[in-house]
Amino acid sequence: MADSNETQRIRFGDNPAQVNSTGVESPAKKELPASFSEKYQEIDLEAEGVSAEDDLHRKKKQSIGVVYGDIGTSPLYVFSSTFTSQPSYQDLVGALSIIIWTLTLLVSIKYAFIVLEADDDGEGGTFALYSLLARYANIVRRDPNVLNGSLRLERHLTSDLKPVNKGVRSFIEKSKAARVFLKVLGVFGVSMVMSDGVLTPAQSVLGAIQGIKVAAPDISTATIIGVTCTILVLLFAIQPFGTTKLATTFAPIVMIWLLFNMCCGIYNLALFDHSVLRAFNPNYAFQYLIRNGEEGWRSLGGLLLAFTGVEALFADLGAFNKRAIQLSWLCFAFPCLLLAYIGQAAYISRDPTEEAFTNPFFNTVIPGTFYFSLVIAILAAIVASQAMSTPIYRLLAQVMTMSYFPHIKTVHTSKKFHGQIYMPLANWLLMIGTVVVTAVYSDTTRLGNAYGVCVIFVTFITTCMVALVAIVIWKINFLVVAFVFHFYAALDGMYLSSALTKVPKGAWFTLLLAAILSIIFVIWRFGKEKQWSAEAEDRFQPSHLLAPPTGQGDTKLTAAFGGGTISTVNGVGIFFDKVGHNVPIVFAQFVRKFSCRPEIIIFFHMRPLSTPTVPEEERYVMQRTTIPGCYRLTIRHGYMDMILSPDLGRLIVEQLMLFISKSNASAPENTSLRSRSPGVDSESAILKRAAEAQTVYVMGKEQMNIRKGTNIFRKIVLLAFLWIRENSRTKMADMNIPFDNLVEVGFVKEI
Repeated sequence: MADSNETQRIRFGDNPAQVNSTGVESPAKKELPASFSEKYQEIDLEAEGVSAEDDLHRKKKQSIGVVYGDIGTSPLYVFSSTFTSQPSYQDLVGALSIIIWTLTLLVSIKYAFIVLEADDDGEGGTFALYSLLARYANIVRRDPNVLNGSLRLERHLTSDLKPVNKGVRSFIEKSKAARVFLKVLGVFGVSMVMSDGVLTPAQSVLGAIQGIKVAAPDISTATIIGVTCTILVLLFAIQPFGTTKLATTFAPIVMIWLLFNMCCGIYNLALFDHSVLRAFNPNYAFQYLIRNGEEGWRSLGGLLLAFTGVEALFADLGAFNKRAIQLSWLCFAFPCLLLAYIGQAAYISRDPTEEAFTNPFFNTVIPGTFYFSLVIAILAAIVASQAMSTPIYRLLAQVMTMSYFPHIKTVHTSKKFHGQIYMPLANWLLMIGTVVVTAVYSDTTRLGNAYGVCVIFVTFITTCMVALVAIVIWKINFLVVAFVFHFYAALDGMYLSSALTKVPKGAWFTLLLAAILSIIFVIWRFGKEKQWSAEAEDRFQPSHLLAPPTGQGDTKLTAAFGGGTISTVNGVGIFFDKVGHNVPIVFAQFVRKFSCRPEIIIFFHMRPLSTPTVPEEERYVMQRTTIPGCYRLTIRHGYMDMILSPDLGRLIVEQLMLFISKSNASAPENTSLRSRSPGVDSESAILKRAAEAQTVYVMGKEQMNIRKGTNIFRKIVLLAFLWIRENSRTKMADMNIPFDNLVEVGFVKEI
């Protein structure tokens, strides 16, 4: 920021002042938060004349089309993954009781009513929980390149917390082990969801395509795999259309699918064995586990498939909203799934062939509806794949915001909802992984061994982090949190311990993939923190770099930088500034290397906001600095605004000309000549002459070397970071400015 003796200064902060069309400072509108929260969506809707009730109804329908695709297709394979032979009536009712109460306790109560409340400014997912904790407890180092850091610290006053709650917060802030543990939990949770995203499309689509075997038993496995892979490729090919279009298209499919399951369930329940309704008595679940001992415990690894996809309820929160997800689950998806499982159990209990459990959905459909069920099952399985693609994009956006992953191209597919995005690179990598997994595992039973471990890991991590949120942020009594935590930790732990028995049978793949992703995330974050420390040495005020002009008007470097004279060259120099305050590193390197400066200097900083577009009159924030002929311009832009265009230089000069004329014209009459100099004509003439001479864009080209004496372990980690950095996309990769006007200034930093 400019020194305190500047003649005119506009403060940068959460609420920077702006120079409006009259040239007078006016309070800025409060900026949108880092994530697009519901209250800002409501403002946009009011502007478009859409009522909140209509919007909720629309989002509720769209959420059905994306959120419940995965958990909604579980009836295709739960009973076949649980039993290896025809179950006895007692075991069947016991397994059904476990399904009913797990969907009730874990999904309906834990996720719909507790976890969804722990959103980070409208965003969901395990990493959003970590980000939320980091806002209320000082547990992460903040990115100095982002104004106020990448997080807004909203720490509760110590006096507002009960002693035990305060002690918990103090522990996680002061204990390095606790901070590292929380970081690992957040990172590993994200990695698990992404690993799950590779398996979900394969499991769902393959489970639906295998229904063809019921009609054509002689069909080869190669044909089924080929058809499955073709459908998966087509699914990923349509991702660029965006969440809104896909959700609107898919919603009727999922609704028909769930309603069809409900109808089949009611039909089978009425026609075959209504006595399975006794499964609502949880005693049957306990008896099942007691009676079957180790085998009953192992079978939980198959029963947990009934709630795979539950993480999508929370992870997709950024693309929809809390109320829409709660209503669509409790009023529609939940009762449909209950009736589907109850109906399948009713049919299997009276099945004379004792083979219905091997393909529980297709063997229990209403007579005469097989081909319809096959078509709708395939379509629903395709939608299930979408259920995990959407949260993966959101989670990647979160880890990039928190500097745990390099920047990759992100396309915003909606002008209304910031959370609806598409990432081409992630999409195609996900497609390749899914196709390979489908070809290697080849059937749902083998896939089921790998599938589900990630889900239960994520639910367990979510339980742990939500407990901390309840203590530190919600300020709930510690004993209440401890009771609820132990209950759900025991439930999650029971499923997790059973799922881990699948590791040798195929689950090792997802754990390995999650571990690799976690290592990448941690390496990138570690490297970025070292980079921030190295760059901090070059952040200083203008007065630290340049000495005040002499009587002859010469500009010199300060003694700390050699004291050399700085000559002036004609032209406008636009220096890209990624911080937005103090002297940009690239400017300091430029004047030190060339001992000259452009006649007009502009420190150019882009500040993205989580809104589609920023009105023209609110977009530009200009200020003078203490360096003569130097200005700082911040462009606040939405994700749909195109800023880096070929005529960027002309646009900046026009804004600067407007700023000079308006700000000088609006100065009070009693303002001294010294404070108003140079006059508007003189200052405008200098700017016009410089712009006619040339306009150059100056960017920094930073190279990092590892400091000598670094121990071997750190050196390996930093080498990995530098390799990723050299091969990743820069934030300026999409800039569209004249290449022959671009100057790159290279400099080296040691980390």
